[in-house]
Amino acid sequence: MPKTEIKIGGFGGQGVILSGYILGRAASIFDTKYATMIQAFGPEARGSSCSAQLIVSDEAITYPYITAPNLMIIMSQEAYTKYSPELAQGGTLITEEELVVTHNLRKDIIHYSIPATRFAEELGKRIVVNIIIIGFTAALSGVVNADAAREAVKASVPQGTEDLNLKAFQKGYDYGLSLRS
Repeated sequence: MPKTEIKIGGFGGQGVILSGYILGRAASIFDTKYATMIQAFGPEARGSSCSAQLIVSDEAITYPYITAPNLMIIMSQEAYTKYSPELAQGGTLITEEELVVTHNLRKDIIHYSIPATRFAEELGKRIVVNIIIIGFTAALSGVVNADAAREAVKASVPQGTEDLNLKAFQKGYDYGLSLRS
């Protein structure tokens, strides 16, 4: 994997920035890759639009801004409307199935969807939606290896929530593997 540009979009409170942080940490600390991350969010803390932009590469990254993401993770309808046109030709789009309705998808896009909100509710905490999506992304994209992602989740979530978050990661990862076979 020479270089992957990633954009994660959603609204404040969904863990969009944390998702980017975990993927970047997985790549640069727990895997053998390089990563950069830039975040953007509205003036309100929760409910406003936010995004994280990452580059993950096998080689040193000389320019930290993405130009056309190869991989896009979308967690809200507003983010889909705002960011999906930026997806690179032949790119992969991952959406939260219950919060995002896709329409007018280009034929070159590879699209995967996961009912992460429902899975999070089944685990007892809706707040782990983003961790489920990280697991799903790791299984489908290979941008980071699963063990590196698990270590990054464990190191990045609040103390005392590691077990729940690792279960959430595994739920998304297993669901992603089921779609690959």
